[in-house]
Amino acid sequence: MSDTLNASAAAGSALIKIFGIPVLTGSLAAALGFMFMWPKTKKEAFSRFACSIFSSATAGPLAVVWLRSYKPDLFDSAKAIAVMAGTEEAVGFLFIAAPIMVAAGLPAWWIIGAFVKWFDNRRDKDIGQMGGDVIDLIKRGKELI
Repeated sequence: MSDTLNASAAAGSALIKIFGIPVLTGSLAAALGFMFMWPKTKKEAFSRFACSIFSSATAGPLAVVWLRSYKPDLFDSAKAIAVMAGTEEAVGFLFIAAPIMVAAGLPAWWIIGAFVKWFDNRRDKDIGQMGGDVIDLIKRGKELI
């Protein structure tokens, strides 16, 4: 019986480590987004919140892997600081990984907000008129280059 409980506890701990950290960092990114771009409806808030968590959970680990391969000394230093503080080495990894994962979730919040605002400003237009707006934006962008 105790072996089953130990296995269940280990599996639960692994799931929290795998899914909990990205969800928590994504939630923090969404909370930071609330500070700057407040959603107008509950539906918009939910979609922006969900996209921030998804972005943090997918792009965040990729950014951490890239940074780890580019600057491995940064992670080694963070692990050493964690050990000096009396915690596990893994906590040092989180010193670096958590802020990166939060930062990875913020663009989703702002991009979704920008799309919502863009569509809201064109509420009375049909799809063809919105397509014309996109073409005009592209033309203006090319003129700037």
